[in-house]
Amino acid sequence: MEFLNVVAAALGAFAFGAVWYITLSKPWVAAAGIPVDANGKPQGDGSPMPFVIGIIAMIVVAGMMRHIFQMANIDSIGKAVIAGAGIGAFFVTPWLAMNYAFSMRKTALILIDAPNVIIGCTIMGLILALF
Repeated sequence: MEFLNVVAAALGAFAFGAVWYITLSKPWVAAAGIPVDANGKPQGDGSPMPFVIGIIAMIVVAGMMRHIFQMANIDSIGKAVIAGAGIGAFFVTPWLAMNYAFSMRKTALILIDAPNVIIGCTIMGLILALF
């Protein structure tokens, strides 16, 4: 059953990210420096690989978050939500910011990606606590 909880938490965060990036697709594409065609759509082959990697990454993160929650005795919704938000805000976001700084990415990119990470990790924490 725990694996299903992890998958549910991963899917919850992934679904939020889908809505987030659909809503912010134009500013994200511009901030990421992705080339676009004459219609403003990203160029490329439309490979599903980013989505495959994305869902696998979400499962890995949710699995580790579940493990951390159990080790730290995070056993309530409130604790899980705060821990999830903290993981997103204080573990993942600074690492993204550092990587973006070294790769000379636009500041707008971290301003778009960081809330997705923080809210996504919060959603993971909430779902893990609920089940």
